Amino acid sequence: MREEAINRVKLVFTLFDADGNGVLESDDFELMSSRVAAAVPGADEARKQAMRAGFTRYWNTLASELDTDHDGRITYDEYQVCVLSPERFSGAIDAFASGFAHFGDVDGSGMVSRPVFVGMLRGVGFDLPNIHALFEAFEPDAEDRVRVDLWETEIRNFYAPDMGGIPADLLAPAAAA
Repeated sequence: MREEAINRVKLVFTLFDADGNGVLESDDFELMSSRVAAAVPGADEARKQAMRAGFTRYWNTLASELDTDHDGRITYDEYQVCVLSPERFSGAIDAFASGFAHFGDVDGSGMVSRPVFVGMLRGVGFDLPNIHALFEAFEPDAEDRVRVDLWETEIRNFYAPDMGGIPADLLAPAAAA
């Protein structure tokens, strides 16, 4: 497993722990999807539902795969085991990546504008300089937009344990040595 993947997973766990209590719970995913929805007020209801469904499936996969004591809580150790196992988590990641990326395509053009991209990733909790670095890595067009399909692919790459040196690494800088 690549160090970059571990850094990405650590960061995402921290961000998805929206209430900061050290474990993931269904309420964290509801809170996170509400923050993202609020960041894109121009999105239509169908896109909001698809984005929220991606968050819900993500949580449901974690809960069904990892919550063996049925307490509704997932620790970091449990999370890392599942999320870095593509055979257990790829369906949830695919649904999440699609719903999330397409949510940003508010006008149906296949593109996401910088303000929407930034708003969504700020809604998740990523740092602004890292968001802008990722957006630039996607080589925005003259209208300062990036392709939805590129972003969707990169969301999948973000969770891939064998991927490193990818644009998504810009969201989770390496730990200081």
